[in-house]
Amino acid sequence: MTRLNAEEMVLNMGPQHPSTHGVLRLKLKTDGEIVSHIEPVIGYLHRCFEKHGENIEYQMVTPFTDRCDYLASMNNAHAYAMAVEKLMGIELPERVEYLRIIFAELQRIASHLVAVGTFGLDVGAITPFIYCFRERETILDLFEMASGARLLYNYIWIGGLAHDIPPGFVEKAYEFLDYFDDRVREYNRILTGNKIFIERAADVGVMPPEVAINYGVTGPNLRASGVDHDLRRVQPYSIYDRFDFKTIVGQGEMGTVGDCWDRYYVRVLEMEESAKIVRQALDQLPAEGDVQAAVPKKIRPPKGEIYFRSENPRGELGYYIISDGSNVPFRVKMRSPAFCNLSVINEIGAGWMISDVIAILGSLDIVLGEIDR
Repeated sequence: MTRLNAEEMVLNMGPQHPSTHGVLRLKLKTDGEIVSHIEPVIGYLHRCFEKHGENIEYQMVTPFTDRCDYLASMNNAHAYAMAVEKLMGIELPERVEYLRIIFAELQRIASHLVAVGTFGLDVGAITPFIYCFRERETILDLFEMASGARLLYNYIWIGGLAHDIPPGFVEKAYEFLDYFDDRVREYNRILTGNKIFIERAADVGVMPPEVAINYGVTGPNLRASGVDHDLRRVQPYSIYDRFDFKTIVGQGEMGTVGDCWDRYYVRVLEMEESAKIVRQALDQLPAEGDVQAAVPKKIRPPKGEIYFRSENPRGELGYYIISDGSNVPFRVKMRSPAFCNLSVINEIGAGWMISDVIAILGSLDIVLGEIDR
């Protein structure tokens, strides 16, 4: 940090602070209420995920992926499983592919509900936070019904799933989708068009597309800046090419393209698109199929390396794996989208007031377990 002038001071926000969304410390260089420099200090939640991954067998890595982005556990495990499956050349049963998409998109909705609700809370709106968590609980009921857990699932395995969905799961999933359509409209009524919320979020923390690209920002934050890039579209994996859905791009409806409001609203609209994907996957779900038919008895990929990336709720999640032919990975590296997204905060946050920095950070939707992987 640069030398301070007589009227400047350094203010520590966090690491134990509700608006940092985890154990993150922000060193703010301020002149009164105006912030001239932001230095994020990370490492308080170090998981040692990558080093763990190099000392245990491939299938034992899966539960550790759940614990990185703990708001998108299904998406993390899905990407890791696909990376190892591609390395081994495993072909999955159709029923497994559809069930994985159902769980991945339900998880995306649950993650965005946390992002939308906590962002509202950051700028002073308590009711949307309570409503969003109400809907998230319904999704977690479905996850608990299938896996027995509500946060860390270990459900998506290399080559398949831990077990098939129980009777009644499909019917309850349809019930949630029918119920959820009205709930999104409710969020729009109480928050999206709220005058106070617009004043707090519109034209604040604008991220131009070239800045987003240069910093490696991906996911909803990149699309909110007007960049039409979604891996499910531009580089389809699994069976995403079979579904009809739109890529949501920021339009600057309430201010400038790429502001806090756009980053919020992109996630709201993405929840609707994820619900469409889940409904299509339920409609097309094969009635039969052994979800463990392709699970290998021994996971020992041939010598080689692979980088596989997927679109998780926070952006491009990538796994780089090197195999030496044994049952333990030689190297495991995770590309954390939240880490890259956080790196842009000084670029878009300097020059704003302290209260605006809280809104900007909340709009980035970070998870420290993934950043400190």
